[in-house]
Formats: sequence, structure tokens, C-alpha cells
Amino acid sequence: MEGSELGYYSLLGIRKDASSSDIRTAYRKLALKWHPDRWATNPSAAAEAKLRFQKIQEAYSGE
Repeated sequence: MEGSELGYYSLLGIRKDASSSDIRTAYRKLALKWHPDRWATNPSAAAEAKLRFQKIQEAYSGE
């Protein structure tokens, strides 16, 4: 397993032996929390949220 894959699990807050359902649940929870639209009223927070959201999407897709 590549080091980046281990980082993806860590970023999603799950163990490397997590089920597909656990991965999907963790992704949805974090995506809802960090979606940039939720932070639109605060530009500096929106920028941070955008970066986090992109990393979450990358971790979920495994790219």
C-alpha cells in the first residue's frame, strides 16, 4: 500500500481495514462539514474549506 493511501485513510479518520460503507460514511460526514458553500459568508474560512474539501474528495476517489 502506498504511503499516500495510508494518508487518505487518516484524512478520512478511518482505519485502513474500513469497509466501503465506513469509507462512504466518513466521506459524507467530512464533505458536509467542509463544503465551501457552508462557509460562503466568511471568505478566509471559505478558502480553507475549499482546500480541505478538495483533499477529502481526493482521499475518497483514491487519486
